[in-house]
Amino acid sequence: MPTREPIYLYTDGASSGNPGPGGYGVVLVCGGLRKELSGGFALTTNNRMELLAVIKGLEAIRWKGADVRVFSDSTYVVNTITKNWKRKKNNDLWTRFDELSPDFKLSFNWIKGHAGHPENERCDRLAVEAYSAPDLPEDRGYLPESIFNENK
Repeated sequence: MPTREPIYLYTDGASSGNPGPGGYGVVLVCGGLRKELSGGFALTTNNRMELLAVIKGLEAIRWKGADVRVFSDSTYVVNTITKNWKRKKNNDLWTRFDELSPDFKLSFNWIKGHAGHPENERCDRLAVEAYSAPDLPEDRGYLPESIFNENK
């Protein structure tokens, strides 16, 4: 069986207001192949979009067992995974991540946002374009804390 190249997964999430309209951007690179993904929601948070970007990227990969190297400017995502920060919010998304993650050999790398990294900058543009689109769908997993406490 031939050795597969690593897959580089670049992600970003953004929101206009927090909460507010939000979007995610994903760039997947493997060898000479490249795939871009994005999506947006009418009311969400930047942290939800940062985590959803990772999830959407993983969902797009067909190779089980692939070596996936994730690059994110989100300390929330990277440190929750690598430093076992407590998961206080976004349990619906963390559950999705937990279901996907055993299928891959994952490594997480923090990169400084808005620092000229081409793929991170592209992800940011994709995320902003996504939340700027008209008629955004509802983020059904997001419930403003003023209405419900998602942990109880």
